[in-house]
Amino acid sequence: MNADIAIIGAGVLGIGMAYFLARLNPNKRILVIERESEVARHASSRNTGKVHAPYLYDPRKKRTLARAAFMGFDMWKTYAGLSGQQFKKDGIIEVACDKADEEVLKKYVKWGRMNGLEEGEIEILDHVQIKRREPAVRCHSAIFCSRDASVDYGMLCMALKADCQQAGASFVLGSRAIGISRKGDDIQIRLDNAATIHAKFVINAAGGEAVDIAHKLGTAYDLVDVHFRGEYWQAPPEYDRLASTSVYSVPRFPEYPFLDPHWVVRADRSCQVGPNAVPIFDPYGYDNVTNIREFIPKMLEMLGSGARRALFDGRFQSLAASEIASSLSKHAMINRVKRFIPLIDPAKFTQKAAAGIRSPVINSRGEFEADVILKDQEKSQSVLNYNSPGASGALPFCAHVIYRMHDDGRLRYDTSVDTCGPWKFSEIIAGMHDCV
Repeated sequence: MNADIAIIGAGVLGIGMAYFLARLNPNKRILVIERESEVARHASSRNTGKVHAPYLYDPRKKRTLARAAFMGFDMWKTYAGLSGQQFKKDGIIEVACDKADEEVLKKYVKWGRMNGLEEGEIEILDHVQIKRREPAVRCHSAIFCSRDASVDYGMLCMALKADCQQAGASFVLGSRAIGISRKGDDIQIRLDNAATIHAKFVINAAGGEAVDIAHKLGTAYDLVDVHFRGEYWQAPPEYDRLASTSVYSVPRFPEYPFLDPHWVVRADRSCQVGPNAVPIFDPYGYDNVTNIREFIPKMLEMLGSGARRALFDGRFQSLAASEIASSLSKHAMINRVKRFIPLIDPAKFTQKAAAGIRSPVINSRGEFEADVILKDQEKSQSVLNYNSPGASGALPFCAHVIYRMHDDGRLRYDTSVDTCGPWKFSEIIAGMHDCV
């Protein structure tokens, strides 16, 4: 198979790239390669389903992703309306359980306004005001942000896939890229079904496998990924009206990828508690068999890289042990949410929801990278460490990356084409460049 542009990975990032590229390059053959039998089978559908407001993101360190999340709200709202998908603007509450946490909330409000949120969209409420809004919630104080929404990213990705195909892009499903090499002016991608794709340019949007693919492309050797499984418990139907808004708490250790479980109100009104962040050894390690099989190879990889510093860091070990305990004990996990929603009873949670996996990146210094990493090569573009708020800002972020590749001359598009679905590409870029 021959392609002008091959995209590895059909999550929200890969499909978003294909959506814009197929319109900006109407005469080029675009192939999206996906190991699963359908798109968005992993992190793009196994998540909280939130279009996050950008108040958690330091505008000095994560300005581009924060701006993408801000713009993503309106873009997902528009696209959901056109494709008949759910978009429920329901807001979010971020609670401070004590006075010290309230100082963090003040910082978040400042960041949110620097990232584009208007004064009426984000505010700090005291415990009386929160109790009036959400009677089941107990806290010292909390942020209420109205610019936050609930969607089904899996269904949105399916709609994007159909639009990509209508625009001329093709999908190669059930095929994993296992080998990559240069052959003349092309990049040769060998698939596990014995097929080979010859591409003029490759975009690596492979999510949990993105670092491995980058290594095959000859870049990012100083980086290693680690994997964490985020688990959820489904709340019983009697709790579906307990809180009308998702409730998060101030992260205890924001420099680490360990998540404090939230009270998640999904677009269909069902509720969940989660996610935690259990260390695992494979980007698809949903089960013990897979993790046991990959334990030794992954540990050897980590010990031979900067990740060994994290492995021997006492705080990391303590937090990892706590997350493992939350996986083994339902009460240990749900009691972390019971701190601010005391009415919930762990004994009534009897069903687990689908778990998701995120794969943050550790650099050669043993530090977790906070921001997305773009590795530019003459014939390829790798997007690494694309974690939260990944799905929220995926559409404008994809446009931003495509513009960068055009601007530096590596992957040109037809500048006479500006209409991309309901948007003008030039307007998306202008919006993103407000932050650059």
